[in-house]
Amino acid sequence: MDQIVDAVRGMRDILPEDWARQQHIAHQIGQLLALHGYQAIDLPILEHRDLYMRKLGEELVGKIYEFPFNGRDLALRPEWTASVLRTFIANKFADHPLPLRLCYTGPVFRYERPQRGTWRQFTQLGVEMIGAPSPRGDAEVLGLACAGLAQVGIDDYHVNLGHIGIIRSLLGSLGLSERTRSVLTWSLERMRTRGVDAVRDALLREMDGESQGFDTAILAGLDDAQAEELLLHTLRSIGVNLQFGTRPPEEIVRRLVRTMRTSDQHATVERAITFLAELSAIRATPHIAINALIELITRYDLPDPGVAQLQDLIKLLPLHGVDSDRVTLDFGLGRGLHYYTGMMFEIDNPSGLQLCGGGRYDELVTALGGKQSTPAVGFAYGLERVVLAAPDLQPPKSQGVMVIPQEADAYTYALHIAHGMRALGVVAVCEMRERSLFQQLRDAQKRNLVPIVVSHDDEAAGMVQWREQGEIVRMTMLEAYQRLSVVL
Repeated sequence: MDQIVDAVRGMRDILPEDWARQQHIAHQIGQLLALHGYQAIDLPILEHRDLYMRKLGEELVGKIYEFPFNGRDLALRPEWTASVLRTFIANKFADHPLPLRLCYTGPVFRYERPQRGTWRQFTQLGVEMIGAPSPRGDAEVLGLACAGLAQVGIDDYHVNLGHIGIIRSLLGSLGLSERTRSVLTWSLERMRTRGVDAVRDALLREMDGESQGFDTAILAGLDDAQAEELLLHTLRSIGVNLQFGTRPPEEIVRRLVRTMRTSDQHATVERAITFLAELSAIRATPHIAINALIELITRYDLPDPGVAQLQDLIKLLPLHGVDSDRVTLDFGLGRGLHYYTGMMFEIDNPSGLQLCGGGRYDELVTALGGKQSTPAVGFAYGLERVVLAAPDLQPPKSQGVMVIPQEADAYTYALHIAHGMRALGVVAVCEMRERSLFQQLRDAQKRNLVPIVVSHDDEAAGMVQWREQGEIVRMTMLEAYQRLSVVL
């Protein structure tokens, strides 16, 4: 029993009243998504572990529930995007024109510390728009994420908007190796929470470990492709065996060139870290933040990373109902998913509870094995968090009737009345415990059900007893249904 308890610790039991509220909110948002042309899909909870190893990022990969089964490495779904694109790559939407608009609702699993609104099993409700160009696709998706919150009565929220594509472009223009650019790009959150020194120390330690013992003079003046060709030719000429394990020689040489170059990059990395610290500190209204970005790249004499496209996105947002006063442009926004390539966003409520997150991932289709590069953008709500933040709007009550047999031999007639009520669309339960009429009437009140009492004498006349505030009225089932139509 202790093993069972430990396995589900941090997960949540949803009882009927909470389930009804959560389903009501999901239905409200789902109706909005349908009006925007998004088609609902459902996908397996289990996936091959490799699907999540390529682009999720180290932080999320460490939270995956994974296990071997019959020689396969499987995982419980930690998020939906990779699964949706796996389905797309399998040509299951070959006949659908792009952009393809899909939506989903379902559980995901992450082994993380439970806290307010966060459990190890929770529900994501979201969309993926595949084949949608930027900035129009970005603006539609971000506007839809905000509209969904408004749909369920959440009006007090704020959008934090970032753009990892601009950061990648700027770091690429600083002369860094591909790996160093990648490490720095996804160190934004660490830089914000732990400081610049933590990022610098971790990166320089890694570089020192990789470059120890190599002379990089032979690579001076060569780009990576030229250096790899030269090194591969040289090693083969002197008879070095490059067959190690399953890696092809080209990959071994590519890694070797990258390692050799790191020893020459300390000064460049220091400049890049200083630049990234200044860049990630830009967090303001869109107009102020863009001006600060332009000033920064001018001071560092860097090429334009595509500021105009970001400005176009900002201009489109009001057309999708997103007030610019709700938006903060944050160049330190990193998120934990390494598949993002452009715009990223998070939506929080005033207490800091993150309700939604998403962004653009134009390289994920090919990263997961797709033959053709396909732009894509999407978002997901944490449904439980949206329920917490939504005003206390109760779902419509599924109130109905409790048919109570007054004597034991009236039970058959009570079942007949219950069946008839259900046929008319009324929720009906039939009391089966032989208790006093007073106890049964009290039970009906607790269940918020209208009591209809039947007796053996009522069956012969085809009547039922309607009881309300001490009043007892005998009537037909259809008359009771007509009165129910008013009461319910």
